[in-house]
Amino acid sequence: MIERIQEILQLLSITTGMQVRLLLSVFLAVVLWVARFVVHRLLYGRFYHKPQSLYTWRKATDYVVVVLAVFLIGRLWLEGVQSLATYLGLLSAGLAIALQDLLVNLAGWVYIVWRRPFQMGDRIEIGNHSGDVLDIGLFETALLEVSKRINAEQSTGRIIHIPNGLVFREPLANFNQGLPFIWNEIPVLITFESDWEKAKQILQEIVTRYAPNVQKVAQSYFRQPDRRFLISHNRVTPTVYTEVAASGVRLTLRYLVHPRERRDSEQTMWEAILRTFAQHWDIDFAYETQREYVHWRERKRPPQQTADFPTPPDPTITPTPDKPTNRKDL
Repeated sequence: MIERIQEILQLLSITTGMQVRLLLSVFLAVVLWVARFVVHRLLYGRFYHKPQSLYTWRKATDYVVVVLAVFLIGRLWLEGVQSLATYLGLLSAGLAIALQDLLVNLAGWVYIVWRRPFQMGDRIEIGNHSGDVLDIGLFETALLEVSKRINAEQSTGRIIHIPNGLVFREPLANFNQGLPFIWNEIPVLITFESDWEKAKQILQEIVTRYAPNVQKVAQSYFRQPDRRFLISHNRVTPTVYTEVAASGVRLTLRYLVHPRERRDSEQTMWEAILRTFAQHWDIDFAYETQREYVHWRERKRPPQQTADFPTPPDPTITPTPDKPTNRKDL
């Protein structure tokens, strides 16, 4: 069997020195793979109850194994290269020429690990894609897609693989850095004839009751002396804003909520709004419709009619003529 392998190698013009390097490369690859497997088993026994820590240590082990494999096996095939600086210089030059895209992605991974614009579990938006970070690899990052096909920023079930080099070319938004909340708004449009002051008071009570209590978390974050981002909010409590729209009065509920709880919070508040407004005859939702408006009939009038402000005649009522009376001249 061995003689047969030697004959095949001779036919392929593989010298003895090359055969030795090939066998050593295979041996090193097997040793590194076994070492990786053993370390993974040890890590699982220690961190099986901490998935986040287990994932981080496994990824770090894989990176170390890859670096050792490139360094050790590369030294075997590059004869005469005994200096580490020379070897790394030749390696980087070759990668820069032949693997430009992969090198950019690798540099993106270094930037992500070093600067940490996002980490595992964060919800990010980069370019036209947004999702929750599932995996950060050497060349790409996997996201569990949100939005696009599903409203209210919920998961679509699809996994998107984003090249790491994209962090250098596209704006990156992180939903979880700093305060772990985002601002959410719910606009409620009511008719001009509705009692908007009562409606605003009702909405303020609803948003105060059902919005998450972020006061303690925000105060704790603002007190951190070494926080990375200088975020300052004048108000973190829920509020309701008033503005006039084309079809009525728009009352906008604004509050802080966790990115993954946005849709549930909107459903809770809308159900409370529908139930409460149904109990008030003087509050109506505004919607797209057409109506005939008679200004003199529907315009505002003072509380009491006086001689200075006479009541205009109603054209729908036909005046009755006075009855003739018989009078005798005295």
